[in-house]
Amino acid sequence: MKNKAKLFKSIKGMTIAAMLVAMSVVIGIFCKTYLNFGLGLFRITFENLPIIVSGILYGPIVGAIVGAATDLVSYLLSPQTYPPNLIVTAGAATIGAVAGIVSRLIVKKKGKRQIILSGALAHVTGSMIIKTIGLYQFYGILVLWRIPLYLVIASVEIFIICLLFDRASFRRAVGYIGGEKS
Repeated sequence: MKNKAKLFKSIKGMTIAAMLVAMSVVIGIFCKTYLNFGLGLFRITFENLPIIVSGILYGPIVGAIVGAATDLVSYLLSPQTYPPNLIVTAGAATIGAVAGIVSRLIVKKKGKRQIILSGALAHVTGSMIIKTIGLYQFYGILVLWRIPLYLVIASVEIFIICLLFDRASFRRAVGYIGGEKS
């Protein structure tokens, strides 16, 4: 844990974390523009994928920072006129933190099981519970339709993350050494 706490002292670690934030913001903007249905209520998005990856790679603190930074930068780049919803920001931070907690403390052995559990629990707590509570104030009971939608989105994101981590070149590039290829 000591060397992971030094992540932001490493240029490579800072660069990867910043790239994950940028990727998440770009994915979010693309999805908000082209995969948005029902005035923002129903949106197919994969912006949590880089946040989950950051939690798996660098732990809960960096995962939470990447999640919160992604949400705040996305807000700054959006044309919204109302203040940021800090409950939704907390949900984004929770996604990264839970992915990091599960991958560091619960399922320490690297591999598909670690990725699947990290992604699933991160989505349940961050996307399906916390973000839904934050969006309830705007959309009311209609926001409950997010839950089945995010069951599908979470499954697709976890599948993509498993495909990424199956690639030896990806594992080497991000420093995920010791992961099993199954």
